[in-house]
Amino acid sequence: MPIALYALAIGGFGIGLTEFVIAGLLPEVAADFRVTEAVAGGLISGYALAVAVGAILLTAALTRIDRRRALLALMILFIAGNVLSALAPTYPLMLLGRVLAALCHGAFFGIGSVVATDLVPAAKKAAAISTMFTGLTVANVLGVPLGTFLGQAAGWRSTFWAIAAVGVLAFAGIAALTPATPAAAGAGPLREFRVFTSAQVWLSILVTILGFGGMFGAFSYLAYTLTGVSGFTAAAVPWLLIVFGAGLFAGNILGGRAADRNLPRTLVVLLTGLAVILAGFALTAGNQVAAVAGLLLMGGLGFATVPGLQMRVLRHAGQAPTLASGANIAAFNIGNAFGAYLGGLTITAGLGYTSPLWAGAAVTVAALLVYVLATRVRGGEYAEPVSSREARAETAPLA
Repeated sequence: MPIALYALAIGGFGIGLTEFVIAGLLPEVAADFRVTEAVAGGLISGYALAVAVGAILLTAALTRIDRRRALLALMILFIAGNVLSALAPTYPLMLLGRVLAALCHGAFFGIGSVVATDLVPAAKKAAAISTMFTGLTVANVLGVPLGTFLGQAAGWRSTFWAIAAVGVLAFAGIAALTPATPAAAGAGPLREFRVFTSAQVWLSILVTILGFGGMFGAFSYLAYTLTGVSGFTAAAVPWLLIVFGAGLFAGNILGGRAADRNLPRTLVVLLTGLAVILAGFALTAGNQVAAVAGLLLMGGLGFATVPGLQMRVLRHAGQAPTLASGANIAAFNIGNAFGAYLGGLTITAGLGYTSPLWAGAAVTVAALLVYVLATRVRGGEYAEPVSSREARAETAPLA
């Protein structure tokens, strides 16, 4: 793989760390600003909302400039947001820093996905996307535990200074290693927004929302499942989440390779497997060994869909891939919110701590059904390998 992909992965690592590490530092942040933990939770929800907004609006605004310059501008915004978070004397300024950093999240992964696919031949495009997303998975496996430890040992602000330093490293790597990619003739927001006239783009986005929502709806309440059903202590949960993160890491890499061989078959197999694993986890959660296995497989199968889902929307984006890619990143975050909301409803309804797993399985089945439907309508690709259609996908008109 081109070394420039690893510069993108470093940026993904920093962004993933920014998104997830705050959960482990909320008590310290809440105490410092003298706000309740519920109010401090706004640093998480505010970030998620800003990701969705930035993925669409900021990506569209950057379509007229060189993609390398766009990525560098986004990293400057990312660094500024984390520096403000580290320095913030008040909660509102901390929230502003979080929002600034979040605005670059969706646009970075959206534009970065297009840059990554441009760096490799047709048969390795999904693998290139998975390489970039490796940074996000490593952030979950290693970055979040280490960032939480640093924040607890040296103060939570030290974690955000460290994240800003990662941003500087990513900026230098992208500047030095990523080739210039001038905007296409006629590029601009109006041209990019035409992508939303494609039924296949909308269907791809819906599959992303449902497929990722199924996994993250279950993930959002794993601590309750592991302690209330599996019988683990609360102190064991962070270590168990490393198992989940290891599944994310492996699934991301293997999913990218499989999608390059045959994208439609890969998504069908992964979505089916994820639904089965979520249901199996719900049935066996009372057994600790089975619960650990369920964690690993849920993370692996869930994140293995990411390169394929991102690749599918790019294939149907015609001459407007950048905004379509950013919109699909927003869809991942909408799926997170939707899944967590649905899982919370099942617990509130008194269905028990395995109910988010059952809800996740049902939502994943819905994603599978939408995907199969998408392959049967105009422009679908039920059984055709990626390699046989890549050239046509890059020049296909919007439909």
